[in-house]
Amino acid sequence: MENTLVYACRVQDREVLRRSSSGGAFTAISDAFLEKGCAVLCARYNYEEHRTEVKLALTKEERDASSGSMYMQSYALDSWKEALSWLKENPDRKLMFAGLGCQAAGFMQFMKMNGMSERIFTVDIICHGAPSPEIWAEYARSLEKGGKLSKLNFRNKKTGWSKSVGTVCRGGEEISISQYRRIYTDRYTIRPSCHSCPYTRMDRDTDITIGDFWHMEESMPDFVDEMGTSLVLIHTERGKELFDEIKENMDYRESNTTDCWQLNLQEPTKPSVIRHKFWRDYKKHGIDYVMEHYGSVTFLHRARRKIQKILP
Repeated sequence: MENTLVYACRVQDREVLRRSSSGGAFTAISDAFLEKGCAVLCARYNYEEHRTEVKLALTKEERDASSGSMYMQSYALDSWKEALSWLKENPDRKLMFAGLGCQAAGFMQFMKMNGMSERIFTVDIICHGAPSPEIWAEYARSLEKGGKLSKLNFRNKKTGWSKSVGTVCRGGEEISISQYRRIYTDRYTIRPSCHSCPYTRMDRDTDITIGDFWHMEESMPDFVDEMGTSLVLIHTERGKELFDEIKENMDYRESNTTDCWQLNLQEPTKPSVIRHKFWRDYKKHGIDYVMEHYGSVTFLHRARRKIQKILP
């Protein structure tokens, strides 16, 4: 397709919207596949191994376990081979892949090699960068000293979409994981390769790109909803046809590439200037030390956040 189509949208089902990290675009798109007996390949958290793994979802219940933002790298494991086997066993069905731009590129190359690319629909997610899985796993094990973890939610919208908080249940009690969110958003743990990512651009090789539609209060203030709004970028005719199919279940507005702009649609996330110090302290003092010293809110941190919100 010659030009990228841009939409701000959210699902009309308020319960689905509440559970989603932004406007529920992932759920709406994947519903269109699951309701036709097709499959969805997406990331799901493994509470035993404390890592995110790519899994094949054939039901909405399996898919729902993958809803929400995952602030960690996902492991493909044998999922690509499982997806290929499923496609061979179901020659009249299609498969939707949802993941990061780098993962989508690799998966599509794998499917092209196996003659299956025409049956694959790709959805990539606007990415800030993949953080170290080592840091999260050790942090989770540290938290688990107080009880078993469940219901991990990196974008809990109980205080609203724009003020979402990270939470996890430990022994049945909801606790904050704001320290981990802070060291991620402050770019201490992002993989070095992500700082030269070739997929951080507006035009992409996937069918659809999804993410958060930030700064709506400036471009369409009457469409703001504190439960969140998804940004949907449509790159292909297949993507346009699918959006036309699902839009009756969504509230949406057409936008443009200027009003939806965000950093990772133009360039990769830059490394933190003190990343080396963070890792030196982590290797010397351990996870609890860096969480306390780098993940706690300070006056300087709050001031920097306010400045970042003011600047374009």
